[in-house]
Amino acid sequence: MKQIKQYENEKVLVLGLAKSGFSAAKLLNDLGAFVTVNDGKPFEENPEAQELLEQGVRVITGHHPIELLDEDFSLMVKNPGIPYDNPLVAKAEELHIPILTEVELAYQVAECPIVGITGTNGKTTTTTMIGLLLNQERSAGKAHLAGNIGFPASAVAAKAMAEDDIVLELSSFQLMGIKDFKPQIAVITNIYEAHLDYHKTRENYVAAKWAIQENMTADDHLILNWNSKELQEMSQQTKAQVIPFSTKEKIANGAYLLDGGLYYEEEKIMEAAELGVPGAHNIENALAAIIVAKLKGVSNEGIRTALSNFHGVPHRTQYVDTINGRKFYNDSKATNSLATEMALSGFDNDRLILLAGGLDRGNGFDELIPAFEGIKAVILFGETKDKLADTARRAGIQTIIMTSNVETAVPLAYEQSEAGDNILLSPANASWDQYPNFEIRGDKFMHAVKQLEK
Repeated sequence: MKQIKQYENEKVLVLGLAKSGFSAAKLLNDLGAFVTVNDGKPFEENPEAQELLEQGVRVITGHHPIELLDEDFSLMVKNPGIPYDNPLVAKAEELHIPILTEVELAYQVAECPIVGITGTNGKTTTTTMIGLLLNQERSAGKAHLAGNIGFPASAVAAKAMAEDDIVLELSSFQLMGIKDFKPQIAVITNIYEAHLDYHKTRENYVAAKWAIQENMTADDHLILNWNSKELQEMSQQTKAQVIPFSTKEKIANGAYLLDGGLYYEEEKIMEAAELGVPGAHNIENALAAIIVAKLKGVSNEGIRTALSNFHGVPHRTQYVDTINGRKFYNDSKATNSLATEMALSGFDNDRLILLAGGLDRGNGFDELIPAFEGIKAVILFGETKDKLADTARRAGIQTIIMTSNVETAVPLAYEQSEAGDNILLSPANASWDQYPNFEIRGDKFMHAVKQLEK
């Protein structure tokens, strides 16, 4: 870790704990800052705050007193999920206190190169693929996964050595809080409309994603999804070297799908059918990862080995089990229609039972009608089950079954299936009507699948 001096004896407010805030507070304390942590969770229910207090960090929990900003803070580091219209954040902006997210601290102390990955869908899978590829033939150092994938960037950067790489998944929320952050290689998997409750407009959301390349130079590489006309147009606005990938056209200076093969420039790397995960969206993810691997010198054989042995990230079209000829897949991370549509592209609908439903955010599901056509059966649950049932009827699906939750949906799906069928949980909705997060929803699905074997 770089031993930077800029925070010595500076007063810094860390707003919000969770993993990233906890790591940021620890790092800033180690760098000699006078750290104050403010978190809404009560102290007696807050083990992170308790640990920080033991390390000499000042902690204020249970509420967010606006008068905190009467103190002379030189910096605020906020949890990415806290919106900018939060009273403390808005007041800090009014007082011209710089507001960063923890990934900026990670960049400041990192000794090794950073590969940054963002996008609406596919970030975690692409990040994981890249990590596997960069560790495939490594003789020195290690590629570390970090960021939105679940490992705090600042904690990883503090431990990484100069010969390592940091493969950093970045959300739009995190990218709004950068200043000098600059990856050597950046990937934008795709951009669709999302998180408008936070960003307010699509333009704001796109700008947050595009910030990943803001400080890149002609020595850096920006990998873009050429299936997107929007990203093609935006590619004219960066100083970085643009390398495109596409599943729709041959690209002379990038990666592409051609006659079932995955190519980089004119060189065939592997067959798409050799990928260990299904779906057209995973071909896109693999093409982006292949470009990073080629830039980093990984051999074609190493790429083939890593990608053919990769069977998915938990809760993202994750293969779970085969029971009496039925294959079960967990795609609980599909919290919007687009993610479910992409998951469905990897299966034959006439051999597919779909489990879907969840939190009602007021939207409809008309966009799923083409993807639903031909599905053998749907098992629906949660607040949106009636809306999804209407969508299924209009798509011509004959077997539509309503149930209470994921756990009861699994045996119903099994009853409707036969050997050779696939049973897919891809909810197209957030989980919060019934489950604290998509991970728990996916875990409940996998547990219910295991119960079928008893």
